[in-house]
Amino acid sequence: MGIDRVGVVGAGQMGNGIAHVLALAGYEVLLNDISDDALKAATKVIEKNLDRQVSREKISEGDKAAALERIGTTLTLTDLGQTDLVIEAATERETVKQAIFEDLLPHLKPETILTSNTSSISITRLASRTDRPEKFMGFHFMNPVPVMQLVELIRGIATDQPTFEACLGVVDRLGKTAATAEDFPAFIVNRILMPMINEAIYTLYEGVGSVKSIDMAMKLGANHPMGPLELADFIGLDTCLAIMNVLHDGLADTKYRPCPLLTKYVEAGWLGRKSQRGFYDYRQDPPVPTR
Repeated sequence: MGIDRVGVVGAGQMGNGIAHVLALAGYEVLLNDISDDALKAATKVIEKNLDRQVSREKISEGDKAAALERIGTTLTLTDLGQTDLVIEAATERETVKQAIFEDLLPHLKPETILTSNTSSISITRLASRTDRPEKFMGFHFMNPVPVMQLVELIRGIATDQPTFEACLGVVDRLGKTAATAEDFPAFIVNRILMPMINEAIYTLYEGVGSVKSIDMAMKLGANHPMGPLELADFIGLDTCLAIMNVLHDGLADTKYRPCPLLTKYVEAGWLGRKSQRGFYDYRQDPPVPTR
C-alpha cells in the first residue's frame, strides 16, 4: 500500500502537530477543520514550530519551506476522499468521530486506510461503523507531536496485516518509534498515565497536599519532568475526564472512577492551559495554583 497523500481531520493541537511531522517527512498533507479560524491558526502554529526547529538547527530553512508547501487546508471534509491515508484527530467524543467517518465513506478510494488518533475509544467499535474495518487502525500520536517520539499503533479485531505494515511504514518514515497496543480501553500510555493523574487529583481533593506540593513531590521525588497536575492542564482536563470515563465504563473497575474534583473543574470550564485556568491560573505569569 503506497502512501503519498495524507488527510488529517481536525486542526487543533494534535491535528496541526500531525500535519507538521507528516509534511516534514515528505508527505502531501490536506488538513481539514470545520472552522476557517482554526485552519489559519494551525498554519501559524506549524510555521512557528518549524521556525523553532530551524533555530535549533534540527532542520534547514529549505526543509521548512518545503514542508509548508506540502500542507493544504480545506473546510470540506469530502476533499480528503482522494488521499491514501486519513488520520482523524477530532475531539475525543465517539459520536463526533463516527459522524466524520460516515460522511467520508462515500468519497473514499477503495484502498484508502482510515485511522483515528483517539487516545482511548475502541478501535474495533469505530471500525465496525465503516465499510472497511480491515483497513482501519488506531494511530495515536503523543503530545506535542513534533517532540514526542512514540506512536501507539492499535489494531481492531478486523485490521489486516497489510494495513498494519503500511501504518508502521509511516511511523518509520516520520523517524518515530511504534508501540503496538491491543484494543483495550486507553491502550498502553493512557491506561497507565491517566490513573496516575486521577490519583494526583484525589490527593489534592482529600487534602493530602496542595497543587504546588503534589507537583513538586513528583518532579523531585520521582524525577518526572512535569508534575501530574501541570501535565493534566497541558493535556486538557476535559480530555483527562473523557479518558477516565472510558476506562471506568470499559473495564468496570472502581479504581478508574474519575475524581469528583476533576469533574467539577470540567463543569466550571476550567480545562487547563487552553481555557487559561485549570489546576493553575495561566492568566498570570508565572501561573499560580488555583487551590
